[in-house]
Amino acid sequence: MTNLKYGVFLPFYALQTQTSTQYFSQLKTIVLECERLGYDSVWLDDHLMYANTPILECWTTLSALAAITSRIRLGIMVSCNAHRNPALLAKAAATLDVISDGRLEFGIGAGVQETEHKAYGFSFPLPKVRIAHLAEAIEVTQRLWICPKANYQGKYYTLKDAQCEPKPKQKPHPPITVGGSGEKHTLKVTAKYADRFDWGFLPSIELYKHKLSILKQNCELIGRDFHQIERSCWPSGQILIAANQQELEEKIAKYKSANTTIEEFKQYTLMGTAKDCMQSFQTYIDLGVTYFMLYFADLPHLDGLRLFKDTSVCSPT
Repeated sequence: MTNLKYGVFLPFYALQTQTSTQYFSQLKTIVLECERLGYDSVWLDDHLMYANTPILECWTTLSALAAITSRIRLGIMVSCNAHRNPALLAKAAATLDVISDGRLEFGIGAGVQETEHKAYGFSFPLPKVRIAHLAEAIEVTQRLWICPKANYQGKYYTLKDAQCEPKPKQKPHPPITVGGSGEKHTLKVTAKYADRFDWGFLPSIELYKHKLSILKQNCELIGRDFHQIERSCWPSGQILIAANQQELEEKIAKYKSANTTIEEFKQYTLMGTAKDCMQSFQTYIDLGVTYFMLYFADLPHLDGLRLFKDTSVCSPT
């Protein structure tokens, strides 16, 4: 069987604390446990604000995590292109890949949160324009990572004899995950540039198959081998794992909001034992998926992380 990989998503809303110091302390505990348990990667989200909730800037935080870990891979799901000049981000990402000894997972997307864009003074044009920015940004990034001197003249970005030294440790460059599943524009960028796609949680396997067919068509149009792009999926919006049925019912009572029916909860929550969850993954494995993104509903508690590991599907190599 193809080696399966499991990434753990650690968004800001999983770490609700009173202070930023507590936030990072909690995050460190979870990441170190993920590494000890043998997960392939951990992923932060890229947000700048959400009301008055403490949110640490993701790239700075990832650098701090690189210093206290040694094996687990480190990624952003996904970095918002508009938040940073792509040339400067490429330099920062190359630096992070070097100091982490080649453990960077580079995730990038066009951005979807209009409120924080406007609050921080970033433009928020129509999706077609944002995705055109994204395509140029990835081109800029790749050239800086690979070329001794990078030159580029696009509609939105420019390079002139730009040098990025040191280059990333991973060759030819860190894997690029393109986030987003828009069929008119984003999947075209994915077909051209992505080493892996990330579509977030899709509510049905039929929709996942449909997106695969559109991506394959876009690959064929540009002459790229569709199988060069690693297939990832979110098997559910969140995962709630328990050792037995009684414990599962207790967890559902704890994590399901009072105004949500159990039927609604099941629509975005994968519930059961770790073996139950793994069985549900098989449909995606049969479609060639090798990378699973997991968001454990009981975070920052570590029970879900540990129970999933007990299936021995993600033991350290």
